Amino acid sequence: MNDIDGSVDIGELPARDRILRTAHDLFYGEGIRATGIDRVIAASGVTKVTFYRHFPSKNDLIVAYLDMRHARWMAWFSEALARHGDRHPGALALVPTMGEWFRGEALGDYRGCAFLNGVGEMGPALPEVVEITRRHKQDMTDAIAGRLPASRQRRKLAAALALAVDGAIVQAQFADDPAPALKGLQLIVESLTGDTA
Repeated sequence: MNDIDGSVDIGELPARDRILRTAHDLFYGEGIRATGIDRVIAASGVTKVTFYRHFPSKNDLIVAYLDMRHARWMAWFSEALARHGDRHPGALALVPTMGEWFRGEALGDYRGCAFLNGVGEMGPALPEVVEITRRHKQDMTDAIAGRLPASRQRRKLAAALALAVDGAIVQAQFADDPAPALKGLQLIVESLTGDTA
């Protein structure tokens, strides 16, 4: 399994954390619907009683997984934007940041946006997934806004750039090579902000 932060042996974690980390890797790597509870139980090395004591239903586990993914993804995204911002002005830091993720250099193997994937799989069947996704996308937009100079158009520009990021995420998910998605994102960022590499 792909440990998303690479720093902890999953077997050393308390049962709840082991279940959640295992679910993360399986849900993100193989899909929420494709991953049954029995598989999560077996892979995390807990009993059914232990599993259901921590997560009374699969829906509870899905929500916990997305909450965890949100916290980790946003921490990485904010840090990467700041790190790449040293060499790339303004919103152009988005391009190397997303490239890092698309190439699997951050957060493990790349399989697209966990939130967009989750909405696609669960949609109206689990409204909490839609709500978590809205919050995630708003936080991503806020982080992008933080890279932009203060102006009356800052929020609208950040929303447009977030839309471009989501488009690049989707294109990189099905493409053999993320380079075209990154080039397109760079062109959009340059066109909207006037920043140049």
